[in-house]
Amino acid sequence: MKPILEVKNISKKYRINKEGAGYLSLRDTITDLFTGKKTSKKEDFWALKDLSFDIYPGDSIGIIGRNGAGKSTLLKILSKITSPTEGKIISRGRISSLLEVGTGFHPELTGRENIFLNGSILGLKKSEIVKQIDSIIDFSGVEKFLETQLKHYSSGMQLRLAFAVAAHLEPEILIIDEVLAVGDAEFQKKCIGKMGEISKSGRTILFVSHQLGIVSQLCKRAILLNNGALVQDNTPASVIDFYINNHQSKEDQYISENSSKEIYIRSARTLNEKNEQTNSFVFDQKILIEIIIKNSSVARGVKLSCTIQSKTGEYLTTLIEDLEKFENLGEDIYKIKIEYPAKIIAPNSYAFRIALFFPHGKVYDLVEMICPIKIQDNGSNMALFEGVDYGNFILDYKVVN
Repeated sequence: MKPILEVKNISKKYRINKEGAGYLSLRDTITDLFTGKKTSKKEDFWALKDLSFDIYPGDSIGIIGRNGAGKSTLLKILSKITSPTEGKIISRGRISSLLEVGTGFHPELTGRENIFLNGSILGLKKSEIVKQIDSIIDFSGVEKFLETQLKHYSSGMQLRLAFAVAAHLEPEILIIDEVLAVGDAEFQKKCIGKMGEISKSGRTILFVSHQLGIVSQLCKRAILLNNGALVQDNTPASVIDFYINNHQSKEDQYISENSSKEIYIRSARTLNEKNEQTNSFVFDQKILIEIIIKNSSVARGVKLSCTIQSKTGEYLTTLIEDLEKFENLGEDIYKIKIEYPAKIIAPNSYAFRIALFFPHGKVYDLVEMICPIKIQDNGSNMALFEGVDYGNFILDYKVVN
């Protein structure tokens, strides 16, 4: 079987203003013409460098990586919105892409007119669009506003219509960037279900997301990019695990940059039973997390929540404590040390979500996926099955007849 998309040694170069060059005014430009002086310095930036991989019909691929890794640039090249500086793309199917809210739509046209416009851009005949228009309208949920100009739609309504058009006009390849974050939870669930249907029908999906749980749920394959280079191309479980432990956070300790706030999480770090900082544990070890809080206003009623997150970001267990229980270190600095018992949290990769909040009110500070830890199989009664993902908790049980 031939690949439906072949990515061959793709690189993309941009010319950017060098940091510190600042804003160039009209006066500066005119002065430069007469003096020969160049106020603005340019440098080359490679958003992608020498990427090669094949995509086959029916593949559902999640593309992950930190901000600036080159994910969106890759999708723009695959969608033929921009051209690669080097390399080439071989495509053997019609591509429909959803990269930014409103892309391919005209604000002065109505919702209905934009459906036909978008279909025409994809190369469809009017009869083909008419065949699908009822399904598009029903899925988007914007029937009441179908004869309204798109410029009066909210970003959420535009997203609903754009996704409905992209998914229902039966492209061989559907490319989706992180636009689903604009939609509400119910619509996201609906979109994920639709993408699952598209994948099962034998069509191809490429999906960029920071929501690793969705990538794990939806995709059969994942690609990790870092600094424009392909780092991993494997199953979602394997790539996500590699990403969390090697790229998502290289710092064991969290240090806040919110020093201007009166109340904020100043730092957090994980410790072993000997109070040594570490992010590596075995199953029969206790896990400690030490959290330092700055609270210059000594606000009464402020609480701290500490949540263990799975490697894909799901919340597993949460505890809530009053700031009054923290140890006062002086100068409005408070410390709490939380101990999680051994032999409960299953061997796997985890991180923490910490928040300072007032019940039913203001959230003072919140950070997610910090202090990543890895729990090894050593010491568990499942050590013979090392490397197997068997959940997040191992609980005591007994067999009863």
